[in-house]
Amino acid sequence: MIILDPYDASDASMPGRSGAFATGAVLRWPMAFRESSSSAPRRRLHYRACNLCEAICGLEIELADGVISAIRGDRDDPFSQGHICPKAVALQDIQDDPDRLRRPLLRRDGEWTELDWEEALDRAAAGLQAVQRAHGRDAAALYLGNPTVHNLGAMLFGPRFSRALASRNRFSATSVDQLPHQLVAYRMFGHQLLLPIPDVDRTDLFLVFGANPLASNGSLMTAPGMKRRLKELHHRGGRLVVVDPRRTETAEVADEHHFIRPGTDALMLLAMIQVLFREDLVAPGALGAPSGVLGDGELEQIAERVAPFTPEAVAARVGLDASVMERLARELAATERAVVYGRIGLSVQSFGTLCQWAVNVLNLLTGHLDQEGGAMFTQPAADLVAAGRARGSFGRWKSRVRGLPEFAGELPVAALAEEIATPGEGRIRALVTAAGNPVLSTPGGRLLDAALAGLDFMVSVDLYLNETTRHADLILPPTPPLEREHYDLIFHLLAVRNTARYSPALFEPEPEARHDWQIFEELARRLEDEEGGAAGWGPRELLDAALRSSPRGLDLATVEAAPHGLDLGPLEPCLAQRLATDDGLIRALPPEIPAELERARELLGQGPPACEGADVVLIGRRHVRSNNSWMHNYHRLVKGPQRCTLWMHPRDAEAHGLDDGASVRVASRVGEVTVPLEVTDGIRPGVVSLPHGWGHDRPGTRLEVARRHAGVSLNDLTDPRRVDPASGNAALSGVPVTVAPA
Repeated sequence: MIILDPYDASDASMPGRSGAFATGAVLRWPMAFRESSSSAPRRRLHYRACNLCEAICGLEIELADGVISAIRGDRDDPFSQGHICPKAVALQDIQDDPDRLRRPLLRRDGEWTELDWEEALDRAAAGLQAVQRAHGRDAAALYLGNPTVHNLGAMLFGPRFSRALASRNRFSATSVDQLPHQLVAYRMFGHQLLLPIPDVDRTDLFLVFGANPLASNGSLMTAPGMKRRLKELHHRGGRLVVVDPRRTETAEVADEHHFIRPGTDALMLLAMIQVLFREDLVAPGALGAPSGVLGDGELEQIAERVAPFTPEAVAARVGLDASVMERLARELAATERAVVYGRIGLSVQSFGTLCQWAVNVLNLLTGHLDQEGGAMFTQPAADLVAAGRARGSFGRWKSRVRGLPEFAGELPVAALAEEIATPGEGRIRALVTAAGNPVLSTPGGRLLDAALAGLDFMVSVDLYLNETTRHADLILPPTPPLEREHYDLIFHLLAVRNTARYSPALFEPEPEARHDWQIFEELARRLEDEEGGAAGWGPRELLDAALRSSPRGLDLATVEAAPHGLDLGPLEPCLAQRLATDDGLIRALPPEIPAELERARELLGQGPPACEGADVVLIGRRHVRSNNSWMHNYHRLVKGPQRCTLWMHPRDAEAHGLDDGASVRVASRVGEVTVPLEVTDGIRPGVVSLPHGWGHDRPGTRLEVARRHAGVSLNDLTDPRRVDPASGNAALSGVPVTVAPA
């Protein structure tokens, strides 16, 4: 969750993922025409970017008499080129969903009643102020969910509300996702948004760790139409290598797939770095064109510290032959255009920061950082890095109970439940959630569920009465996506080409409706006891200012005049000019890394890890028809075969005496769930997998379709005590569990 502050952008952070691959598909449903004196319906086309996931695919939406009749991929979009995924229908489903809230709700004596906006906003601000007056500013907390980063107004005005709340207890989806990426970028390059992007369209060796871009269309790598892009990789003679405990959709089409043991990626990456130094395969200058921007002696220090991590020393723990690691390191060094890409599977483990650092170092040492076909950096039309916005920070304060570090103004969300439930000075007693469902999306969901019930006051800015917002005293529902304008500030910054696209609103909101940014602005004004109405500038004016002030010098009128989007060209080497470190150098050995290397050394020479009394380890998975925890209330997405199943290898199923389709009980330190078993050789022995985002069986929600397809929550099993110590990011992968007949 990246928070952008148009006033003082020192506080920040980020999320996201999902997508599929059906270029030119048309998604249709029965027409619902208004009566008209004309014999033929009036038709028009609307073009916009889909803002449901990171792929930001261009859409062509056809309306007949003002009602959507079809959604197609926009073939004239130069970036997505007609690609569309099944989730695109959700834009219309959100608009029409009878369960979507249209007016503010007040919970009183266990019953929900509607009220008008002025009273709702007054009550929300008064409740927060009462808690803060009684217990201090930090007694009120804020949680921002994943959809915030897909919402221009929320991104620009969320920080305004956050400053008015003035609490250090701020949380977001960042710390159950890509926090290690951002911390490493902040430490190595000086800015949390200087994130290396795989130049997938020009690479000849694409080495993928813990990522499934065929399902996500990239994550921290905005790349719609990934199926086409990977086909083009193969057509030019390139190779795709996937390292993952599961045979993902991407692994299915890879030239090689290696079933690594969960949580050991850091050891494999370090072994590959060791081979580069041992065999003198480090590229001259280590950086190609922008050589001379490394700190003195840092490469020598890295070589010394990784020397013990030989492929032979890590092989038993990783579960792969030493020869595989040696060969991949040599091929990476020998291939002119190659890139290593590691995503969420690397981040959500106990060595998340070490993994993401090692990925960057591999690209750097082989001369593939900031080079064509390697790991490159964008120069977007609205350039937050050049503007000095949202640079980041680390460790300015720590969480009260466990001492987890702040990053970019936020604390790790693994600490949220304990910060509410643990008595004492500084305890969280009030909470604001926005576009988030942390009961399903953060570790120890049942623990957080219980903690939320004990709050003095809670406000949710959300479209739904869901598993989290059911605890709120007030729910303030914003307009849905098709009723607001949009520009992807973050995902153009993470794209595999430099692009820009503005999307006007398709429908006019109801007269009494409020956009997210208006809700944040009105709450902030009340918290600060300001008189008068909202500020004169809205998202449109702030976006125009951001475009004009960026190096490309575009303005909103120019971008708006290109309804299919602008292609501003391929990524180009630019890191030397964009480095934001204080001394203008790449810091190749950040201060957190030596301690992490020492922690990793303790694993050298060891075999498979003990499972802490368990017999298998648990990992997550995602599906193209699902988007985190909030797209299960649309029948067209959830219909078909049951997808919330536990994957288990046939060898493990036999050892446990379990049959395919059986109902099994899965238990961890913090909880247990009962779920159907799916036996498959698509997963490594000793590993089981549950999909993320399900668990719609809590009472008191208004999610009729989701309740019929409830599934179980992966995060009822994940443990908030398991984090990456360097960053505080939740370690959701590799959780020890037991499996038995239900």
